[in-house]
Amino acid sequence: MNPPSIRNIGIIAHVDHGKTTLVDAMLHQGGVFRDNQDIADRAMDSMDLEREKGITIKAKNASLVWQGTKINIVDTPGHADFGGEVERILKMVDGVILLVDASDGPQAQTRFVLRKALEQNLKLMVLVNKMDRPTADPLKVHDQVLDLLLELDATEEQFHAQFLYGSALGGYVVHELEDPRENLNPLFNAILEHIPSPETDITATFRMLVSNLDWNPYVGRIAIGCMREGSIRKGEQIRRLPHETVPENGAVMKLYGFTGMGLHEIEEAQAGEIVGIAGFEDVYIGETLCKNEEQTALPHTAIDPPTLQMQFCVNDGPFTGKEGKFLTSRHLRERLIRETYTNVSMNVRDAEGGASFIVQARGELQIAVLMETMRREGFEMLVSRPEVIIKIGDGGEKLEPYEDVWLDIPESALGDLMQSLASRKGQITHMEHQNGRVLLEATCPTRGLIGIDGYLTNLTSGEGVLSHMFKEYAPMAGDIPSRSTGALVAAAQGTATAYALDTIQERGRLFIGPGEDVYDGMVIGESSRPGDLPVNPCRAKQMTNVRASGTDKAIMLEPPTTLTLEKAIEFISDDEFVEATPKNLRIRKKILDPNLRKRQTRASKK
Repeated sequence: MNPPSIRNIGIIAHVDHGKTTLVDAMLHQGGVFRDNQDIADRAMDSMDLEREKGITIKAKNASLVWQGTKINIVDTPGHADFGGEVERILKMVDGVILLVDASDGPQAQTRFVLRKALEQNLKLMVLVNKMDRPTADPLKVHDQVLDLLLELDATEEQFHAQFLYGSALGGYVVHELEDPRENLNPLFNAILEHIPSPETDITATFRMLVSNLDWNPYVGRIAIGCMREGSIRKGEQIRRLPHETVPENGAVMKLYGFTGMGLHEIEEAQAGEIVGIAGFEDVYIGETLCKNEEQTALPHTAIDPPTLQMQFCVNDGPFTGKEGKFLTSRHLRERLIRETYTNVSMNVRDAEGGASFIVQARGELQIAVLMETMRREGFEMLVSRPEVIIKIGDGGEKLEPYEDVWLDIPESALGDLMQSLASRKGQITHMEHQNGRVLLEATCPTRGLIGIDGYLTNLTSGEGVLSHMFKEYAPMAGDIPSRSTGALVAAAQGTATAYALDTIQERGRLFIGPGEDVYDGMVIGESSRPGDLPVNPCRAKQMTNVRASGTDKAIMLEPPTTLTLEKAIEFISDDEFVEATPKNLRIRKKILDPNLRKRQTRASKK
């Protein structure tokens, strides 16, 4: 039995192709918001970081009713670092709308998310978005999407997907390019026509795959999924089927449905609905909730493994406790473990010593987002340089992760970029020249991609675009050179002076300005030469009562380089930490005492 009054759809796309803007427009025109209601742009981006970075980080649910049919919408991340969010969300939907920019066409993450959707055999619709851009070329993009579908071995039905054209920002969608551009009604009608109702068995006993998690301080974890079998009522007894441990019995403490953009409590739900169930403290994504002992677990999708790990440590610097509220290893551990409740592609384990933890994730951006979220919550922490997760092969050989890389750069940067890729052990597999730009495809060890974003931005003055996606584990590629420059390391504690920085800036690039507090062992800039250089940024000019004409010169300081978390993580070397507090980002040596640092350096060379 298929309930005809429900459609469950996911919206998938590359970063910044307009997913969240489209969902906003659908909610507005679908009647979720009142006409006079004051709603922020990109209302689905509920996290401050999502609004600032213009990307979706956490998959979110919303719903609207169109012509008597409830349409459940899932807005998914487009960045590969958050691929764990995409994969599990596709388990809840029966069809997807692939959003493609009418100018840029399919990009690396378009390939990533589309491949995941095709693997799930989901019904496909394609919306060529941003038709209002002056550089839009919808017919060319249409052909590019068909080429991509062929490349990804789409079925004949998927290849003949419904194509629509429109502008999420302009609030219109059309079937044909010459149609009048009025509203989103053609999109809503196409969803009802082309996306199937959920395949369900209402007569069966309740069973549900947990595809997402929410967390509430009052009820704990909320298991979210699409019910495919049976019905459920608040207060009923249910069972949790973990992957490895024994089943656990419990009860439905709270039952939630989705209306508009929020969860609301309901008393019962039937197959076909996306619901949230609170009742198990340790429920995880990919587990099955059911009613009786005879029922078996539902199959779940394996998720791309974490490829990078970083060490999170308690802040032990001289300024600890001056800016944050949560400082101890207990605070740090509880917060990191809580992150794994809702982030399926992140792992946390204790490191040796008890005051530090190893966090494994899909990429630098994913960990930087976690750090930024934590510092805004009042945490202080130290974080090490990213390192790849090494595995041991069947023959005892070391294996490291490799990524497929796509680059879109100006032709003038091609020579330097190819040289950099070669030093990073990248192998170019395809090259195409288009209108003064070069499209490159390559395979590169994940280790070689650490820090490449900053390098590409500097090389191309921000014009280069890079995307990458996990490919496989393969034998180690050999040595990859790390940062070639040294650090300007403070050799005193106090307040930086313009007089001292004026001299220091001749030796490199500064990260601080006058009036900022520094401490011994803090990295205040990048040296222009290899090797660390100790400097005293607190030195003041000696005052005398003798003034000589021409001896005083005007101090002209260059603006310091503003550090973001991503830049700081890319910059640090193996013997340095990023110190993140609610008010400041600093780079420091792991060992602050210069004498101890020298001893360790000598010992490591023996």
